Amino acid sequence: MSNRIATTVAAVLAIAACSKSAETAEAPNAPSAGMTAHASASAQQSVEWGPAPAALPPGAQIAVLQGDPGSTGEFTIRLKFPNGYKIPPHTHPTTENVTVLSGTFMAGMGTQFVESAMQALGRDGFASLPAGQAHYAMARGETVIQLHAIGPFVINYVDPAAVAR
Repeated sequence: MSNRIATTVAAVLAIAACSKSAETAEAPNAPSAGMTAHASASAQQSVEWGPAPAALPPGAQIAVLQGDPGSTGEFTIRLKFPNGYKIPPHTHPTTENVTVLSGTFMAGMGTQFVESAMQALGRDGFASLPAGQAHYAMARGETVIQLHAIGPFVINYVDPAAVAR
């Protein structure tokens, strides 16, 4: 089952990365002359949101900023969650780095979702979650996080049935 989830996440994220529109030099978020050809920049207002992959509970949105989360190598994505959104306990095969851009991101560690044990991370909050470490999350208010890691991005739920689609 976890291989199916990993394949689904990889496929959806690869499609999302490929569907980003090409940006021209005249675009307001084009890299400045001082940036190299390998650098990328994105203005907040130009981020293109789409539905998150089926591996996440319904209701989240995703924007791929850099790289391909479904492939090996670095990637950066943003995830937008509605108020009360919950991600059941899960692990990743690689370290996950999360920065809170807006709202309150509630994070907990372990294989059981225990809301009273969660730590609240507000704007500019940061968490680095080691590979293989079980954790879970919840949004308080509409919440936007930026996640960067080394791909492929895979979610292995402690209880795969906990993710209802």
